[in-house]
Amino acid sequence: MLSGTHFYNQTIRKSVAVFGTIFNNVRIRKYNSTEERVPISYGPRQKFLASIESDKRDEAVAIKVPRMSFEISDISYDSSTSLNKNNKIFFNETSTGKDTINQSVPYSLTMQLNILSKTQDEALQIMEQILPTFTPEYTVAIKDMNGPGSSVDVPIILEGVSFQDEYEGDFETRRTILHTLDFKMKIRFYGLTTNNPVIKTVEAEIFDTSEEPRPSEPVDSVKVTTETSDTADNFTATTTFGFDD
Repeated sequence: MLSGTHFYNQTIRKSVAVFGTIFNNVRIRKYNSTEERVPISYGPRQKFLASIESDKRDEAVAIKVPRMSFEISDISYDSSTSLNKNNKIFFNETSTGKDTINQSVPYSLTMQLNILSKTQDEALQIMEQILPTFTPEYTVAIKDMNGPGSSVDVPIILEGVSFQDEYEGDFETRRTILHTLDFKMKIRFYGLTTNNPVIKTVEAEIFDTSEEPRPSEPVDSVKVTTETSDTADNFTATTTFGFDD
């Protein structure tokens, strides 16, 4: 049941940002030996394809190609990596206790990377800079995914590559080459963070059950208390009591 308490761990937002950062420094070399970085932005490929088609009719606002775009295409529950939901994670020790979060829920985030270009050579240059990194898995560490100061390893798996070559009219001037790479990110969603207080006082009362009737008062007691205790303290019982069979 939902608690009604607002929380937002920005799991998908951070995952998308990291994915785009991986490909934001791809460079190509043109025939005149000039080198330039390939721009990348988030958005559906239909948006950029439509923009390119529009630019063919209006050169004043032409979109720059080659370029890359990426988007989320699917999200699904990953039962293969699920863990016991009753487990808890403790972190960020404070004076009042430890921050606690319930076991995470695994999901697979499918990301689609699109490479748009006008020439085959430019598209292949981009492809050959990307493919050697994925074998087919590449793991990155994302900070603060399950709490401040945390770091979670997120596998990014290349699952497939497809190719599309379309043109209208003149072959060279109206050609659009599209390479699509499908990736899967293994992410985990975490819930609300709560704070578990430190136990500062423990009392135990012991009765001698050999007496009949049972006494109303304990024959001995053990009490451990401290005003300055915290989660790093260790307490050891030095007195034990036994009862006859």
